[in-house]
Formats: sequence, structure tokens, C-alpha cells
Amino acid sequence: MAGTLHVELVSADKLLWSGEATSLLARTLEGDIGILPGHAPVMSLLADGVVEIETEDNETWVAAVDSGFLSVAKDRVSILAESAVMSHDIDLERAKHDLARVKAEGGDDEEAADEVRRLEARIRAAEIAS
Repeated sequence: MAGTLHVELVSADKLLWSGEATSLLARTLEGDIGILPGHAPVMSLLADGVVEIETEDNETWVAAVDSGFLSVAKDRVSILAESAVMSHDIDLERAKHDLARVKAEGGDDEEAADEVRRLEARIRAAEIAS
């Protein structure tokens, strides 16, 4: 289907990306979702994961997001994340080091598990973009 989506990726403290896109991939609590122009309206909870935005100029913008909401209506996509970071702002080696440290500390609590998911998402985002 021809056309574009107007996408806005927003974290709690700033607008990270806004523009026209031909497709978008995101991870929701129900699983991965792909959005193309003409997509049916959707409102879903985001899981910690990666968002990939393909622009009409064939550029791919990748971000790691930490939970939030995804809304699709009339070719407009809003991604509202608790926190998010664009792949080009991620220090891949630091994220790998931090992940190894968190795993070595062996915390079995929910906070440690959340930190592992966030760091794994950042690593995936950086690797996808490279």
C-alpha cells in the first residue's frame, strides 16, 4: 500500500524522532508488531525492546525503548516511552560491560531483571543500526 505514516517517538523528557515513514516495527507486550500505511487503529503497551522506523528516504532509525504506549490511528503513529535512546547515542561496549556486570551481580529481583531487559534492548538497537 502506497503512502506514509507520520511517526512521533517521544520519551518522558523529549521528542526523539518525528517524521514520515513507510514502516515501523516495535515490540509490544503481545509480541512484535509491524505497522504500514493504512494499518487498523491500535493501542498497545510497549515492552522493553527495539523500535525500527523506515523512512521514505530508505533510512532506518533505531531506538531502544523502555516500556510505554504505542498508538496507531489514521496513518499517525505515536510511541510514548518511559525512556528511550536512539541507537547512535548508545555506547555499545559500555552497554555490554554493564550487562555483564548486572548478570555477574546475580540479582534475582525484578529490578535486576528489568535492567537486564533494558541493556539487552540497547545492545540490540546498537547492533541493528551498525
